[in-house]
Amino acid sequence: MTPPVVTTVADLRAAVAAGRAAGRVGFVPTMGALHAGHAQLVRTSAKLCRFTVVSVFVNPTQFGPTEDFAKYPRTLEADRVVCGEAGADLVFAPDAAEVYPAGSATVVEVPGVSDVLEGPARPGHFRGVCTVVLKLFNMVQPDVAVFGAKDAQQVRVVKAMVRDLNVPVDIVVEPTVREPDGLAMSSRNRYLSPAERAVAPGIYRALQAVRSRALAGEWDVARLESALAAALAAIPGGRLDYARIVDDATLQPMARLDRPALAAVALSLGTTRLIDNVTIP
Repeated sequence: MTPPVVTTVADLRAAVAAGRAAGRVGFVPTMGALHAGHAQLVRTSAKLCRFTVVSVFVNPTQFGPTEDFAKYPRTLEADRVVCGEAGADLVFAPDAAEVYPAGSATVVEVPGVSDVLEGPARPGHFRGVCTVVLKLFNMVQPDVAVFGAKDAQQVRVVKAMVRDLNVPVDIVVEPTVREPDGLAMSSRNRYLSPAERAVAPGIYRALQAVRSRALAGEWDVARLESALAAALAAIPGGRLDYARIVDDATLQPMARLDRPALAAVALSLGTTRLIDNVTIP
């Protein structure tokens, strides 16, 4: 059944209060344009909780001046169908004025973990993410919130915010959902031309190769990063932003693989910027 849509915080809280009577409340924050990866997050929430809310809100504060806010896909009716099939009970689709009332000035930042990888490339992005996620947590007041591992840095930033500000929500992280050829599912994949889509799986193959090399005994991070960058540079038409292997918890640089690590990359094909990652135990 297609879940109902509410657009105001007052209606959201009334619906959540009724749903909470049945048990725990789960929450999946999204910007819409939902795909099978989002559906997996919703299914996980529905398994863990009796009432699941999915937010559909294209957050203007996490887009930079040269990014794709205006053309970001808005597909609410299709998103409702995805939510219903995955087990969501309610869709919260506010407008910007509902989330950011006139005069809103408070922002939330998590220094350190926000300042690496995506941080330099997208100034202010994680400030926007943290601010809207905390606002949504306060609006929904969920017991559980489910995120995807593809946005590895976002997950770590949100976890740090929840810890530092004593937010009473459990963060659950689901593995990245991939296309059959390995490309990580993303709302931005629809921007790829057929030629770009054909070569995009090379990103995951490069990550898999460097992970295999590490597990085979190569522990020198500089050599691993060099091999990763070389594999990504071989993708036709690709423009590499970064290829890093960092501490899995803090995202800070490391010299040797003497603790769990994250191999993270950002690469553009045409006008589409793709990110992906794998963990290295």
